[in-house]
Amino acid sequence: MGASPFAAAPVDTDSPAAAAILAAARADRAYPKFSDIPEAPKMVRGPRAWAGAVADVEAARAALYAETAPSTWVLRDTEAFAAQARSAVAPPPVAGAPANTEAFARDARERATPPPSPR
Repeated sequence: MGASPFAAAPVDTDSPAAAAILAAARADRAYPKFSDIPEAPKMVRGPRAWAGAVADVEAARAALYAETAPSTWVLRDTEAFAAQARSAVAPPPVAGAPANTEAFARDARERATPPPSPR
């Protein structure tokens, strides 16, 4: 409770970071000056522009909620859509067919690279 926040804290000299901590805490290093602080940006959005942007986002949110609210749309003709999607793609090969299994194994053996032998 009685420790000063401005007192130097002890550094554990066995720590791997001790040298870096002590180098960073040196008092004879250059400190930044107020003149080093960059000027405030000039092209900053003003309060009215921020309010307009917020209003635009809120209007877009309200429109999205209105368009996607319950009972605003229904799914129709889903069977025709599914049939069209099924006809557009080829059916996948049967996974358990012996010819497929042999072809997969042959392809895997051809692409395989054996590990280097231990010396």
